[in-house]
Amino acid sequence: MAAEQDPEGRAAARPLLTDLYQATMALGYWRAGRAQEAAEFELFFRRCPFGGAFALAAGLRDCVRFVRAFRLRDADVQFLASVLPPDTDPAFFQHLRALDCSGVTVRALPEGSLAFPGVPLLQVSGPLLVVQLLETPLLCLVSYASLIATNAARLRLIAGPEKRLLELGLRRAQGPDGGLTASTYSYLGGFDGSSNMLAGQLRGVPVAGTLAHSFITSFSGTEVPPDPMLAPAAGQGPRVDLAACVETWLERVCGHLGLGVQEPHRGERAAFVAYALAFPRAFQGLLDTYSVQRSGLPNFLAVALALGELGYQAVGVRLDSGDLLQQAQETRGVFRTVAAQFRVPWLESIPIAVSNNIDEEELARLAQKLVSVGGQPRMKLTEDPEKQTLPGSKAAFRLLGSDGALLLDVLQLAEEPPPQAGQELRVWPRGTQESCTVRPAHVEPLLRLWVQQGQLCEPLPSLAESRAFAQQSLSRLSPAHRRLEQPALYQVALSEKLRALVDRLSARGAL
Repeated sequence: MAAEQDPEGRAAARPLLTDLYQATMALGYWRAGRAQEAAEFELFFRRCPFGGAFALAAGLRDCVRFVRAFRLRDADVQFLASVLPPDTDPAFFQHLRALDCSGVTVRALPEGSLAFPGVPLLQVSGPLLVVQLLETPLLCLVSYASLIATNAARLRLIAGPEKRLLELGLRRAQGPDGGLTASTYSYLGGFDGSSNMLAGQLRGVPVAGTLAHSFITSFSGTEVPPDPMLAPAAGQGPRVDLAACVETWLERVCGHLGLGVQEPHRGERAAFVAYALAFPRAFQGLLDTYSVQRSGLPNFLAVALALGELGYQAVGVRLDSGDLLQQAQETRGVFRTVAAQFRVPWLESIPIAVSNNIDEEELARLAQKLVSVGGQPRMKLTEDPEKQTLPGSKAAFRLLGSDGALLLDVLQLAEEPPPQAGQELRVWPRGTQESCTVRPAHVEPLLRLWVQQGQLCEPLPSLAESRAFAQQSLSRLSPAHRRLEQPALYQVALSEKLRALVDRLSARGAL
């Protein structure tokens, strides 16, 4: 796709976004005559991130885009030649130049799906050498996106459905790609928008933002607006000198709050007036550049009430430092008394936004392992049971009760017949030594076929559609699993046949 026809293509990952050892292993496979051997790998995680009981799958759109566009260009091959041994057979580099993903198949959870430990987020199969080169970039594309989406979903659960959540982290993001990914997948996870303009342009994320402290501190208060006149919102009536009207309102506001009119910072007030003249229908005050109670709040109120006389309504205020909860409560109290004093009821419920490091403490990492080569199941054995991988090509199903409640997820070998609604099933919950039986009222296959032999099998949903699906997915979680602290663990179980294979390989000490 040409970049001008596909704006997202400009943000796509490049083939060499990978580890050197993937290239060295590719050379090893080629030298061993195994480049075309059939292989499959899975991406999954061992524990839910942030100490929770769920994750949201994300990054599929980026993965499909990467797979379909994968091609090593001459410059890529030349660089690989510079880092591999100088006596590497030139025929290997000719092989790399001809590589594409026409033999690759991708199955995955739809973006926005609930994901649980051990259940594959992504399954990739195809020629061994190509699949090996895809491993690191696909892990990179899935892991960070899923962590961001999950974190956003958790914050949405904390905030509830009515609060407006905006992602404003671009200036401290992990580089431009990390910033774009964070903005995109915060929106998928439940945020309402982002300050990131590129995420809006390339991904369709709603963009939002007002002003920063630097705008306010750039004003000293001696500035004279070239045109301080503002017309009424209705478009009828004489234009009014907004700056003069603000000064009149400042006296009334300070009298009500018990402040001297000299206390609120003149430069801050001039900045608010300048912003209000530019955006009379979207005026928002940033209150904490100097002092919230003695400057930011009275200055904002003077401008908001002056705008109100002309039929405009301020859209809110933002607090960015200090004890945000206490300041928000105090600000709300002032709004209520001022609304009653000056008979402006809309002021009582004006939104109060807070910002500054509102996130969860820690991101968790996803893990993946190669699980099948040449049709033979492979399993990593370790003394740590948590780090053992499950062998073979697998299918995954979600079992539901008659009321639609989630019962558990089942992993089974791909060749097994799928579970049937209404039929009793014996399974082995992971982490236990005992089996149990379950009779699902409904069965949902989890892994859908997105790419087969390099060709897209069905249209990918838009970011907005995946965002809506994520919220629908979260709504199906029970309160015990949705709880952010000490949640109940969601069960993932193995079929009898998969459990028997695990036991057999463990007894052999297979690798």
